[in-house]
Amino acid sequence: SKHCVNLDSTTANVTVKPFELDMGFQFELHVTVSGKKINISEIPELSLPEDWMRDKLELHFYKTEQAEGGGEIENVTYNKGSGTAVITFLKPG
Repeated sequence: SKHCVNLDSTTANVTVKPFELDMGFQFELHVTVSGKKINISEIPELSLPEDWMRDKLELHFYKTEQAEGGGEIENVTYNKGSGTAVITFLKPG
């Protein structure tokens, strides 16, 4: 757990210690699917910035075409006030 790190002309002795990240959230989404869009409702209000939530929704629903469902995403519209989002895919499927 102890390491010696060379930084330019200086040597630093460091110790590695475990830590926990409190970033995990688990929640249930209600989804309505059409050919090209997914309407999501009942997204719980979390203490995340809106752009982070859009990114998380995009990552969750993006899948390769070989996987069941998903695909390349064209747009994510998220409304924090109503707890809803619309995911628009590039291709219907």
